[in-house]
Formats: sequence, C-alpha cells, structure tokens
Amino acid sequence: MSQTRRSVLVTMAAASAASALSPWRAFAQADYPTRPVRVTVPYAAGGGTDFFARLVFAAMGEELGQQFVIENKPGAGTNIGADAVARAEPDGYTLLLGDSATFATNRTLYRKLSYDPYKDFSPVSLTGRFALVLLVNTSKLPVNSIQELVAEAKKTPGRINYATPGLGSPFHLASELLSQGAGIKLTHVPYRGAAPAVQDLVAGQVDMMFIDFATARSQLSGPIKAIAVASPKEFAGLPGVPPVAADFPGFEAWAWQGFVAPARTSPEIIAKLNETYRRVVGRQDIRDKLTGAGIDVLQSSPSEMAAYMQEEGAKWEKVIRMTNITLE
Repeated sequence: MSQTRRSVLVTMAAASAASALSPWRAFAQADYPTRPVRVTVPYAAGGGTDFFARLVFAAMGEELGQQFVIENKPGAGTNIGADAVARAEPDGYTLLLGDSATFATNRTLYRKLSYDPYKDFSPVSLTGRFALVLLVNTSKLPVNSIQELVAEAKKTPGRINYATPGLGSPFHLASELLSQGAGIKLTHVPYRGAAPAVQDLVAGQVDMMFIDFATARSQLSGPIKAIAVASPKEFAGLPGVPPVAADFPGFEAWAWQGFVAPARTSPEIIAKLNETYRRVVGRQDIRDKLTGAGIDVLQSSPSEMAAYMQEEGAKWEKVIRMTNITLE
C-alpha cells in the first residue's frame, strides 16, 4: 500500500481463514455472479456517488459477465438505502455504495438508526474520497488565511457564519472541527443541498463554507477565494492553497465512500468483488474519468475498510457530541 493510502487507511492484519465450504457451495461461488447484481446508491441520480457507481460498476459487470444494476434509494441521510441493503440476503446480489455518513457519522447523528454500520455489512473496499476546500466571500469577510479568519472570529464570537448543504454533512462536521480546534464560535446556516448554499455564498448572504473540490473549482472567481484545504497536505488540484493543518496540526476531513455487501456474505464473494474492483479502477480510462470528476480513487482490503470505518466513527463522534448535533 502506498504512503498516500497509509495517510487514509489503517492497515490491519488479514482476516482469519474462512471455514471450509462444501463442494457445491464452493462451485456456486466460483461461478458468481450468475445473474444481475443490484447496487444501491443512497442518493438521487446525477450526483457524484451516482456517477461513480454507473461508471465503475458497469465496468465490473463487463469483467464478470453480468449486469450491475444501479438502484437509487435516496433519503434520510443515506439511511433508507442502507437499511434496505442491511436487510437483504447475504448472497452477493445486493450491494451498497455508501459514504462517510452511512458508515461513520449517522450512528451518532441519529437518535434511532435501523442498521448498525459495523455489524450489518461486510466491507468490500473503500472507493474514493473528495477533498474539501474552505471558500470565503472576501467582499463580505475580508480574510486571506486561516490565521486571519481565526483572529476575526475571536473579535466577535458568532458573527461569522458558514453555509453547509445540511446538518451532519461532512462539510458541517469539518466546519465544527475547525471551530473546536481553533477555539472559535461560528454560526451555522444549513441549506437543503449544495447548490443553494453555494449560490448564497457567491451572493454574499453567507461568509464562508467548506465544499468539495469539484464544486469549489468552478466558483473561484471574483470575491470567492479558497483559503485552505482540509487534506493534511496541500492538494494537487489547488497549488498554493495551504492545508488547515499548517495552522492546526492533525486537522483532516474528507468526504469519502466505499462499498459493502450485507453481513455474512461469503468471504469468497467479497474477495472476488474486491479483486474485480481493483482491476477496474486500475484501468487508465476509468481513473481519468474519476479524477476528472474530482474523485481521489481509493482501494483497500475489506479489513482496511472496516478499520477506517471504526476510526472515522470514533473521530466524528467526539465532534458531534461536543456540538450537540442530533437528527431524528
């Protein structure tokens, strides 16, 4: 695993060997898949997760000789789609492409969650992450660095506001992580989605916001300036824009995703899916399309994904509880 991957993933020892399979079951899994595979995307069609699914799983279907059918099941912060997959038969024919909300933060954000991200899924692989960029409308908030932002925020606690696409989103939690780490008070202005939030930032209705790089890069004109990135080091797509970690060591936040099967899916099927995914994202044509959409492509072992889910869940639980964010 490369050094870049080591900054994101926690390497774990390989899982213990699976119990021996009966000859007929081993044969059936060797032939897998023998019919179409359903992939649940817990977001509406047209977004970044949907784009990833339709590109990558179509290519996996070509590799395995069966169609991978994308089913969009949006709602409740990915919980509707996640619950459906958690309850599905563990036969390898129902998969979920979830994200940091599904696998790390919803367990703390929601009072009641109908699935357990650690117990109800068999991880296959991490798939991608999205760099977060801190944009500021400098005509409304004349700062050019994190240090200047913090100094301004300390003058009048709560005066500076920030937009997000919604409560509990990675962008919201990144903003709260900054507030807690810097010891400042900012005012949250949640929106229903990224588009209206960005629109109001550009219009000067709000001061600043964290947003994904793919969205941020199309807004960098006029008074809108990128003053920092949430990755631990400078992001290649925005040369010269420093990381928040330069001022607050250890600061790191990503929007990330990965795919899973229902718990108790056989290790042989999980391994076949993992191997096929690795081959597909190793293709230059696939990688070029994904990176062109602002996606930093990831691959991991199932155990590495399981460890990363646990690590991210523990990290963001502290932020959520300190901020007292609760969703129904």
